[in-house]
Amino acid sequence: METNPWLERREQDLSQRRNDHRSPYQRDRARIMHSAAFRRLQAKTQVLGVGMNDFYRTRLTHSLEVSQIGTGIAAQLKQRYPEMERWLDSMSLIESLCLAHDIGHPPYGHGGETALNYMMRDHGGFEGNGQTFRILTKLEPYTEHYGMNLTRRTLLGVMKYPALAESLRAKTTQAAVVNYRQLKPSEWPPVKAIFNDDCAVFNWVLAPLTDHDRAEFIRSTETATGKHQRTLHKSFDSTIMELADDIAYAVHDLEDAIVMGIVNREQWLEFVSPRLSCLQEPWIKEQLDNIDGRLFSSKHYRRKDAIGTLVNALVTAICIKEINGFTEPLLRYQATIEAPYDELLEILKQFVLKYVVRKPEIQMLEYKGQQIVMELFEALASDPLRLLPFNTQERWQAAQQHGGNSLRVIADYIAGMTDEFAARLHQQLFSPRAASLMEFSHL
Repeated sequence: METNPWLERREQDLSQRRNDHRSPYQRDRARIMHSAAFRRLQAKTQVLGVGMNDFYRTRLTHSLEVSQIGTGIAAQLKQRYPEMERWLDSMSLIESLCLAHDIGHPPYGHGGETALNYMMRDHGGFEGNGQTFRILTKLEPYTEHYGMNLTRRTLLGVMKYPALAESLRAKTTQAAVVNYRQLKPSEWPPVKAIFNDDCAVFNWVLAPLTDHDRAEFIRSTETATGKHQRTLHKSFDSTIMELADDIAYAVHDLEDAIVMGIVNREQWLEFVSPRLSCLQEPWIKEQLDNIDGRLFSSKHYRRKDAIGTLVNALVTAICIKEINGFTEPLLRYQATIEAPYDELLEILKQFVLKYVVRKPEIQMLEYKGQQIVMELFEALASDPLRLLPFNTQERWQAAQQHGGNSLRVIADYIAGMTDEFAARLHQQLFSPRAASLMEFSHL
């Protein structure tokens, strides 16, 4: 009987489970959901800072919403394209990708990501999606050496940027900043890719592909001088996950901002309404022309109805297209959103970016987190055998002894922190207030 290479795991699962009839993807989902890395998302920043309000979404609630939207997309595609049922065979697979997609993001959102990327600039860089892959395949201790030991197809789907970082990195070098306070995220963007440190497992995931498919899959764009290159392709499963992520960001993060008073109806009427009126789609004009009245209503049920209308409009506009040049169906088929609903999604994303993400008060929180992460990294790297926890010290020593990237171990440790843990550790290291041994025991 021919085996399916996409169901394989790096380590054969020899554990005995009584009457366990779960599919491989159901097992993957369980491993992700019960992991410490997943639980930590409850205390990591999404867009709004943890602790700003008791309504806001964290990365955990965001991931749960992405999962719900992702399975909704898959169900809609399955009904629309019955011939694709073979490739839409598991809702657990889509759930796994959506639940896992953010677990590599460090404390303090993009501020923390910028900080770690800068501190790792000469040692492979740092990027949240690459760290997600690393947690799934190595760091989360479900197995001794292979992380969660997930199926190959799950790992293929979680790779949003399927190439190694050094193949995409800009060739020009940039001078280090004189002082951490001067670091600008726009000048130190991360390479969106898999870390070179994880080359072996990256090659294992792509092993079933033909040489031609692999070469095309990892192909990247040519960019302007001084800019990192970007990969061109994703797997079919990954395109579903990314669309679900975009919809959750554009609509549910918008809801947070409305409830917390960060955006108002006048801004919507100024930015969104004129752009919606330009879209050539009768349904959009009919249903969304006056949606601001419901979105910004003081009656919660009306706002919820408006949010549901937006999500439904986007999910039901998703279709499947076929890309020439691939023999592997998981690469040949792509989920995409039809025009003009792709423009609607982009308008909503730009609105959140302009009025929420770039709001000075939000950027101040990111900036503060950025400073905390850089100072933590500098301190821990200055004397790892003195300041790192014992188990992390062992990993650091092993990397030193075997010619590995020991600074990657420090990046792994900091990236796994919650916002609150990072803040407390920073206070313990740098605050002049005397700390008791009892306080240190919680770290």
